[in-house]
Amino acid sequence: MTQPVDGTESPRARVSFLSQSSTAASGRALRPSAKVLPEHARGHNRALVLQSLFTTGQRSRADVARSTGLTRVTVSELVTELMAEGLLVEMGQRGGARPGKPAILLDIDHSSFQVVGVDLSDFAVFRGAVLDLRGNIVRRAELPLTGITGQAALDRVVALTERLLALVSAPLLGIGVGSPGIVDLAGLVATAPNLGWTNVPLQAYLFERFGVPVVVANDANAAVLAEHSFGDAREDLMLVRIGRGVGAGLLLGGGPLYGSRFAAGEIGHVVVGTDGGQQCSCGKQGCLETWIAVPRLEAKLMDAPSEAGRDDVLREAAGRLGIALAPIVGALNLGEVVLSGPGQILGGLFVDATLETIRSRTMAPFHGDLTLRLTTLGDDIVLRGAAVMVISARLGVS
Repeated sequence: MTQPVDGTESPRARVSFLSQSSTAASGRALRPSAKVLPEHARGHNRALVLQSLFTTGQRSRADVARSTGLTRVTVSELVTELMAEGLLVEMGQRGGARPGKPAILLDIDHSSFQVVGVDLSDFAVFRGAVLDLRGNIVRRAELPLTGITGQAALDRVVALTERLLALVSAPLLGIGVGSPGIVDLAGLVATAPNLGWTNVPLQAYLFERFGVPVVVANDANAAVLAEHSFGDAREDLMLVRIGRGVGAGLLLGGGPLYGSRFAAGEIGHVVVGTDGGQQCSCGKQGCLETWIAVPRLEAKLMDAPSEAGRDDVLREAAGRLGIALAPIVGALNLGEVVLSGPGQILGGLFVDATLETIRSRTMAPFHGDLTLRLTTLGDDIVLRGAAVMVISARLGVS
């Protein structure tokens, strides 16, 4: 158990920090769904109760027992414990004309704790927010980034985090950070070329600096967790994040996929086509990032001589994305791909042209019903994903 983050010993501060094996960072299933061995039972069963309410909202103790498979006695004990910690609250009697004594409904008190979320993926600013347990933004802050890399960028992260911590108005559950680049399970940023970072132990650095639980992950991996918890995601999902760079997050079989070297979803530096293309920051020519990264795509759109020329730019870029995605859709038999980025560029024509290319390169009987859509979470998707990372790590739910 971690030390209370607010320096007190009040019950509301005594929230267990779950082991990495039970969090979104491990690659295992995100949502607990069954009982486990006795030695792991209590923490897991707490998460089962919380997940039941986190997913569906108000339920009675009997409802929770039925949905989790736990006994009513166990549920009652856990509910008492969670209410003492401030995580659960009674909402009053259930309405309706059911026989017998009316049941008392429970729900998570979504304002009982707050999370600091930080998004480092934008090319112009570092964004941050204080969020509640429902992923709602309570307060915001941001700092300009243009031209800042290396240690100066790291100092800017610290400054933004300090500003956000000053805005927290409830017990703090932790800090979540979505960073560009390749990030391992310990929150070490192995490489983030756009920030000039190599082997930066960002999670450990922020924990040492602020003394509260910190979770750091790749921004696309954070975004796919937000889509899973707060969006309209199916069970298996690929989310493609298009911004300063291009990356993807994958959920398969109910859990995130990171890869043996934590680079799953790093599609931005895959060369698409054999006809050359612009020089990429990685040294190759024709990487996907050179076609669809927002700064490059915006520049091409500005240079287009007409509306028809703009449409041609978007079709070409979307086609390149489709070329990159088709083998992934085919290999993993995905049913849904979600795009995250500026809607004014990626909506409409871009989505349609990408889907057309994927379908032309995959087998219709197996992939013809693929859904390709924009996220409904907008520009806050990484911030909300950062909150999910902390909520999953601290409470075991998502």
